[in-house]
Amino acid sequence: MSVILGLPKGSLQEATFAMMKKAGFNIQAASRSYVPHVDDPELQCRLIRPQEISRYVELGLLDAGITGYDWIYENGSDVQEVAEMCYSKATSRPVRWVLAVPNDSPFQSVKDLEGKRIATEAVGLTKRYLAQFGVNAEVEFSWGATEVKAPELVDAIVELTETGSSLRANNLRIIDTILTSTTRLIANKKAWEDPVKRAKIEQLSMLLQGALAAESRVLLKLNVPAAGLDAITAILPALHAPTVNKLKDADWFAVEAVVEEKIVRDIVPPLRAAGATGIIELPLNKVIF
Repeated sequence: MSVILGLPKGSLQEATFAMMKKAGFNIQAASRSYVPHVDDPELQCRLIRPQEISRYVELGLLDAGITGYDWIYENGSDVQEVAEMCYSKATSRPVRWVLAVPNDSPFQSVKDLEGKRIATEAVGLTKRYLAQFGVNAEVEFSWGATEVKAPELVDAIVELTETGSSLRANNLRIIDTILTSTTRLIANKKAWEDPVKRAKIEQLSMLLQGALAAESRVLLKLNVPAAGLDAITAILPALHAPTVNKLKDADWFAVEAVVEEKIVRDIVPPLRAAGATGIIELPLNKVIF
């Protein structure tokens, strides 16, 4: 029995394919194909716009899917959330739906938009946000290039941003954050109740989360003199504790540990000063906790 998995087509596609590869699933897709090949007979993939994935998962047309929480919220989809996966097209930070206006606009808060026009791709999300503040505004669906519509066509926009660079480039400023969103692995509730499909989806979740955990970590390997072993292992952080093995020379040990990549530059000099030698830094594909 195969699990049919919806993968996001568009801006998240490249990052998702790379993550799937690290998790152990090689996916190949022709430029115009919506049915990519995956080297796992228990898995079928479909390339679908992330805006639609949660709806198809809810309907059971897909057993599982990878999409943003924002689109699950926008569609009001009743699905099983399996895992949160913090990755996006450019960074590992969450993305935000924000209310933005031109830099020279007099509007300072959502309440200033009473009776005004707002363009967005997330119409439902925006209407629910306005309702929270009792604001009546005209919300129109935007087919794209939303940033360029203010101020000539609309008074404000609600747009997805990751770094804010596109908004700044179009002379827009953020006046509120409406929703913070991360990527989620979701499942159809009937598929989740099926023991075979659930086992496959849980396997996929474990491997994907392992691939994401490895993104920020590396393996450090080093040789350590016996006299400096305690000092060096005290410097060296690890998931649990460093692995220590004796070398053929009884006065030396081989030490290795999985560490956060961002701290390597800070700990290598004191490791070297404490007597460590042959220090090697290796990338990782997966870290399974």
